[in-house]
Amino acid sequence: MNTEDKALFQFFNEIGIINQLSSALFQARLPDGLHVSHFAVLNHLVRLGDGKTPLAIANAFQVPKTTMTHTLAVLEKRHFIRMAPHETDGRSKVVFLTDAGRQMQRDAISSMDGPLRQMADDLGAELFTELLPALERVRTYLDTHRDM
Repeated sequence: MNTEDKALFQFFNEIGIINQLSSALFQARLPDGLHVSHFAVLNHLVRLGDGKTPLAIANAFQVPKTTMTHTLAVLEKRHFIRMAPHETDGRSKVVFLTDAGRQMQRDAISSMDGPLRQMADDLGAELFTELLPALERVRTYLDTHRDM
């Protein structure tokens, strides 16, 4: 493996470790029975809008529809989403956030205020500001090249 290949591997390895550590930190602040994967769906619906089919959400997360169906069932049981019949496809449903789901998303983000502030104080907020454009560029590239 050449130096460039090693750096590429190390880059994604570091992102994976950061994801693992930050997910554990976040998971510890979520209510019992709610997982980071559940929050991710709420966050996705807040960011990109609701009214999407379970299949569209599963595709966005690159998980099997059955996995997403289970995740959505948990969120529906907790009244964070509601499922409604699709307007034009009688075989499908669409997912809508409830007020409780929007509030849960806001509360979950707020639960990270302390740890995030501590990190910014310890490492310098400018570090995150500087890294963000490059990370967005990598994310956008990977998102548009999912079939590599």
